Amino acid sequence: MKLNRRAFLLTAASAARVLGANDRIRLAGIGVGGRGAYDLGVAAKAENTEVVAVSDVYAPRLLEIRSKLAPNGQSYKDYREVLDRKDVDAVIIGTPDHWHVPMIMDAVAAGKDVYCEKPVSHSIEEGEKLLAAVTATKNIVQIGYQQRSWPHYREAREIFTSGRLGAVPLIQTSWYQRYAHGITKPVVAGGIDWKSFLGSAPEQPFDPLRCANWRWFWDFGGGHMTDLFSHWVDVVHWYIESSSPTSADATGTRNVFPEFECPDTITAIYEYPGGFNVVHTGSLASAVEDGNIVFRGHDATMRLNRGGYAVFEERSNRSGPLLPAPALVVDSQRDGTIDHMQNFLDCVRSRKTPNAPVSSSVASAKAAHLGNIAYRKKA
Repeated sequence: MKLNRRAFLLTAASAARVLGANDRIRLAGIGVGGRGAYDLGVAAKAENTEVVAVSDVYAPRLLEIRSKLAPNGQSYKDYREVLDRKDVDAVIIGTPDHWHVPMIMDAVAAGKDVYCEKPVSHSIEEGEKLLAAVTATKNIVQIGYQQRSWPHYREAREIFTSGRLGAVPLIQTSWYQRYAHGITKPVVAGGIDWKSFLGSAPEQPFDPLRCANWRWFWDFGGGHMTDLFSHWVDVVHWYIESSSPTSADATGTRNVFPEFECPDTITAIYEYPGGFNVVHTGSLASAVEDGNIVFRGHDATMRLNRGGYAVFEERSNRSGPLLPAPALVVDSQRDGTIDHMQNFLDCVRSRKTPNAPVSSSVASAKAAHLGNIAYRKKA
C-alpha cells in the first residue's frame, strides 16, 4: 500500500524508538564543519550518548571528524543514508542555512529527533512549511538558540518580567565582528561534492570564497540578520512574549567587504505590539563590544550578553562618557551550548518540548528574513 506524505510522517514518527531515562542515545552528525562538529562534540561528551555516523559533502573534513568523534562509526557523503539507519535516534545538523528545512523534514519523516543550528529556515515560506511538517509528528526538534537554556539569560528574563526596568520602549541589539579578507582555510575543489553542496541553490561554478563564507551569500545564508540578529531577536521575543513585528525596515552597505553579497554593515528597525521598538546594528569592521542586547527602561537599563548582564539604575550621566556603576552585575563563564544540548538530549528521553522548539524558532528566523527583505528592496 502506498502511503501519502502525511500518513508516512505519522507512521515514521510513531515508529521511533522510545528511550528510557538511562538509555544510550545514538547520534549522527550531518554537516560537520566548524559549528556542526562543535555541537556534535558537545553531545558526544554528554552521559549515555554515542556518535555512530557522520555525514558531509567535503571528504577531508568528513574523514577528520569521523576519526575524532566516531572512530567506530560510519561516514557518508549523502545524509539520506544516515537517515536510513535504524540505529540512529537523533541527528545534529550544522549545514549551510539553505539545507536546514529539507534536512529537518527528511529527518522527522524518518522518525529521527533533530538538533539543528539556526536559523531554522532560509525563507519565510520555508519556515511555514517546516512548522506544519514538524507539528504533524511527535519528533523532538531543538534549534540552536542556546540563550534559551543559558542560566543567566533565564535570570535576566525574570528581571525584565518583574518590572524592575519599568516600561521598556527601546531595545537595542548589536553584534560586531572584525572579519579578515580572503580565506583562512580554503576548501580543496577536488575534495568537495559541489553539486551536493548547492542542493536547491542555483547552479553555479565552484567558488572557494562562496564555499568558505557561505553565510554572506544569498543563495546559502542571510548575513548579519540570520547569522547573528536572529539569536538576539529570539531572546527579545522570549522576553516581551511577542514574536510578530508590525513593521520592519533596514538599510546597509557593502563598503568593507564588497566581495560579499550580504551587507557588511546594517541597521534594522522593528516595531512590536506593546510599545516595543527594536533596533539592531551590525558591522564586520570592528569587534569592540562584540554582541549585546540593551533594554532601555524608564526605571533602569539592562545590558545583556553571553558573558553576563548588568543593571543600571536610571540617573543622569552627564559627568563623562562612561556608564555609571551598575546596581547589579552577574558574570557567566558557562557555555550555553552545553546546557542547550543537554536540554535536547533530556527531551529526546522524556519527549517533553525543548527550550527552543520549531514554533518560536520559525518566528525568530522570520523576523531576520523581514529585515533582509527590507534591505534588499533598497539595495
